[in-house]
Amino acid sequence: MPLLEAESLTKVFRRPDKGPGLKGAVRHLVQRRYSEHVAVDGVDLAVEAGEAVAYVGPNGAGKSTTVKMLSGILVPTSGSVRVAGLVPHQHRVENARRIGVVFGQRTQLWWDLPVQDSLALLRDMHGIGPRRYAETLERLDAVLELADLLPVTARKLSLGQRMRADLAAALVHEPSIVYLDEPTIGLDIAVKDRVRAFVRQIVADGTTVMLTTHDLGDIEDICRRLVILDGGRVVYDGDLQAVKDAYARDRVVHLTLAEPLASTSGIAARIPAARVADGASDREVTVTFDRLAVSAVEVLAAASAEAEVVDVRIDEPAIEDVVRKVYSGELRPSPQAGP
Repeated sequence: MPLLEAESLTKVFRRPDKGPGLKGAVRHLVQRRYSEHVAVDGVDLAVEAGEAVAYVGPNGAGKSTTVKMLSGILVPTSGSVRVAGLVPHQHRVENARRIGVVFGQRTQLWWDLPVQDSLALLRDMHGIGPRRYAETLERLDAVLELADLLPVTARKLSLGQRMRADLAAALVHEPSIVYLDEPTIGLDIAVKDRVRAFVRQIVADGTTVMLTTHDLGDIEDICRRLVILDGGRVVYDGDLQAVKDAYARDRVVHLTLAEPLASTSGIAARIPAARVADGASDREVTVTFDRLAVSAVEVLAAASAEAEVVDVRIDEPAIEDVVRKVYSGELRPSPQAGP
């Protein structure tokens, strides 16, 4: 049985429908009108224990709304959701003990307390014993480098420091499932790498992670499964590598030659299905090809027939290429069941 299961999950918000300015506001007081906005529209989702799932989509697609329903903050308009056998909004306290949540643009730390006091309060709320708490904090400190942050008041932390402290707060009770909503927003490269390594480690240790992010580097570093949401509906659910293979088929080969080549036309004539262009220097050539139409071996053979090749580098497609096309409306992948 999946650890997390949602069926036809739907959330509809009512919005005040009033005209502009003071006149519109006064008219709305007398005659209230509302319009409905469907934020999440019939989402089916099943996540097994120990999975790391990327849940992505453009702004307004319904990602954060879904996470809020899964965590019990919002009540679904229709459909059903269960997390570890519990209905989140009906069993908020018990559900909260089993999950961890990090919202990148919000903090769960007490703003005017030192980080160590916030963590101690969470320890008491979750009923964590002194020995278990000390062991957990030591393990978190080893990865997140918390020692220097513990005595600092939360409001004095930088964004990167706060994210590390928020991750500790979300994981201090060792939850079985963690929702990460933009966990690396605003972080520098060094801190991002540290946070990503930490998340990979907790997944390897058996924690289930659901990652909502616009940073596609997070996805490729952490997740093996991708769920793309658009307009409140799931438009793709499947293996991350499979979606790259299906919808990002172009590869780019960078060839370094022993001597400058007078013209790339000879290479182009041997592989007409590929696009051949000059590289960054007069000894470099780039070849862009569809992996289903042309193989890298054919590209290398065509280049070798024209000149001596001394170095080869192949650029694999990024998931960013696929997601960007979905966001812009260029691509509508067929939904499919998760692995």
